[in-house]
Amino acid sequence: MSLLVVGLSHRSAPVSVLERASLAVEAQGKLLQDAVAAEPAAEAAVLATCNRIELYADVDKFHAGVAEMSTLLSVHSGVGLEELTPYLYVHYEDRAVHHLFSVACGLDSMVVGEGQILGQIKDALALGQDQHTAGRLLNDLFQQALRVGKRAHSETGIDRAGQSLVTFGLEQLADGSAVETWAGRKRALVIGAGSMSSLAATTLARAGITELVIANRTEDRAERLAAALVEQSARGAADSAAFTARAVPMDTVAAELTAADLVVSCTGATGLVLTAAALHSALAGSPGRRIDVLDLAMPRDVDTAAHRIDGVRLVDIETLAEASADAPMAADVDRVRSIVSEEVGAFGAAQRAAHITPTVVALRTMAADVVASEVSRLNGRLPGLDDKERAEITQTLRRVVDKLLHAPTVRVKELAGEPGGAGYADALRELFDLDPQAVAAVSRADAGDPNRGGRAT
Repeated sequence: MSLLVVGLSHRSAPVSVLERASLAVEAQGKLLQDAVAAEPAAEAAVLATCNRIELYADVDKFHAGVAEMSTLLSVHSGVGLEELTPYLYVHYEDRAVHHLFSVACGLDSMVVGEGQILGQIKDALALGQDQHTAGRLLNDLFQQALRVGKRAHSETGIDRAGQSLVTFGLEQLADGSAVETWAGRKRALVIGAGSMSSLAATTLARAGITELVIANRTEDRAERLAAALVEQSARGAADSAAFTARAVPMDTVAAELTAADLVVSCTGATGLVLTAAALHSALAGSPGRRIDVLDLAMPRDVDTAAHRIDGVRLVDIETLAEASADAPMAADVDRVRSIVSEEVGAFGAAQRAAHITPTVVALRTMAADVVASEVSRLNGRLPGLDDKERAEITQTLRRVVDKLLHAPTVRVKELAGEPGGAGYADALRELFDLDPQAVAAVSRADAGDPNRGGRAT
């Protein structure tokens, strides 16, 4: 089996296509189930963010895997295969590992170096685990990607190369001013209470806005977020009394717009949350008033016609894609690329070494069975041996076998970890005439070990 990734991102597809191809969590779960039900794939995981939709799979056939995974992305996104195909990219084996590690480090993000992608990778792994579609390979891969991303952020200045999408979007609205200066004393409306909206609300609270209103379909979730922000403000700011936060139902958004200076929207809705008509109505009768709008949702929450309304400044995913820089902080980016290459090599070596482990275990099991058989035969031929003598002979036989097998098994593991080392497992099975079913049984037991993989940390 081999690792395959098929996907599209802001680098390969226009925002209009990404928007239509976006997948809700429920759709992601169905995609995973269909992926592992397909013949080429044994495992599957999906990484779906506002900037990318990628399907990872452990497949036994490359071409069949690409065809099946592409078709599944088309079916579950609702974008026709002929339309989707020109925007898809494919990575295989080490290139697929390299791609995910680069993504985890923020090298492939719209804002280079942003750290939010780590949480999204963690969520992707958790979904694969919940759906029981992430097996040993994808558990190992995604866990390692999280470690590589954390290493890149701790060992380099890649954090300085970019900010979270929220901060970057607010900087675009601030238009050259410091976010704290621009946001100070403003009244903000945040629509949604998920991870991105919560990050936006927290960022705005720290930037010095005076009033924050959170609208969400699940009002108690918005209430918890508002309460947490008020508590955080009380602990950390001398003028915390000037800051207020409250939760409101979604059906009051239009009314709240009439008092808002700034709106940030990021929901999982499939239709528009904020129409151009609602924004136009909120500004009616208030000449000179302005509303800044940041739409971080995919698909979009805010009607693009809002761009044409006097007094509205709209920044959305498409705007951010045009504004993002490709290569800030070149030295830090180069250092992260070196880390990625190093980690890809280490991951490949570990996977190749792990591939031979079931064969080595099967060999040692066979050797133990031979010792047990010979001891049993000896007991029949020499019934007069006492327990101490019998134990000493058994231990001697085991030591002889262990010494004979130690050097070749250690060496074969080392050789298997090198590029092209996969053939050593086959050679070992052939030389010792190992039962393929015995090797497969060890592999199945290892894949089912609850101590392998596990929850993302």
